[in-house]
Amino acid sequence: MQIWNSLAEVPARYGPTVVTLGNFDGVHLGHQAVLGQVVAAAASRAARAVAITFDPHPAQIHRPESAPPQIMSLPDKLETMAATGLDGVLVMAYTLDLAALTPEEFVRTVFVEALGACTVVIGHDVRFGLHNSGDLSTMVALGAELGFDVVVIDEVGLDRRWSSTWVREALMRGDVATAAEVLGRPHHMRGEVVHGAARGRALGFPTANLSPVATGIIPDDGIYAGWLTDAAGTRWPAAISVGSNPTFDGVSRQVEAFVIDRPEEPVEAFDLYGQQVTVEFVQRLRGMVAYTGPEALVVQMCLDVEQSRTILAGHFDTGAALRLN
Repeated sequence: MQIWNSLAEVPARYGPTVVTLGNFDGVHLGHQAVLGQVVAAAASRAARAVAITFDPHPAQIHRPESAPPQIMSLPDKLETMAATGLDGVLVMAYTLDLAALTPEEFVRTVFVEALGACTVVIGHDVRFGLHNSGDLSTMVALGAELGFDVVVIDEVGLDRRWSSTWVREALMRGDVATAAEVLGRPHHMRGEVVHGAARGRALGFPTANLSPVATGIIPDDGIYAGWLTDAAGTRWPAAISVGSNPTFDGVSRQVEAFVIDRPEEPVEAFDLYGQQVTVEFVQRLRGMVAYTGPEALVVQMCLDVEQSRTILAGHFDTGAALRLN
């Protein structure tokens, strides 16, 4: 999949294309359905399948104080979009100048002149152009004028429409299982493993602490069963803690993962410090609790690990089952 960061990077006479646009934060099942239809429509028309997305999220420009947290980083979003079979993604820098384009200016410049769109695939609630004044009827009229077809699709979900908002709401209350149903995969964070207070190691549960600047929404405080993928691409079962370590009067929130049945010898062979790792959240086990002391905490951590082991043994992961036996 080709990635262009400006209109100038799109090759001349790249079309014909089948195009869609959106923020695609999380690339949830609704997004995947849209992108799948773009790919299918392009194949039937001997065209290329292209998606347009924006960075940063428009809300960060128009209302930064209330902009929603991003479910995933731009590189992760592009990687997930590539898996749908797209030929290209145009990442447009969202600025006030871009927002000032009228619907016709935006469609003519981007869809027609740059991408040579023969078909545009959109949802019923599409909004675009100055003050979001363009809608479905606008797109249909522009298609008739500028020479492209418009395909309208319905996004469906479990008991409500698939949406990035639904994913954020689920993560904010720690319901990672629902988030995974909407995303079509477990929610993940990605970041560097950094040194922490080493309390876990002292208790017999050494953890990989994610950097505070790790990407991805941090779920609600609690203990989770999930996976840690190291820099070599090995995916390890893990019990994950999110919170401020109230047993030790912690203040700052941390995301730390204890790898289940990690190699013990040599210790250096499993040194994750400085590595970029991915942490996936499969199921919430419990909320964060302040225990009466380290002994009570260790008892509970043993129970958490065993519960995580049971949950993850039934969670499909090629190769990981061997590490759970």
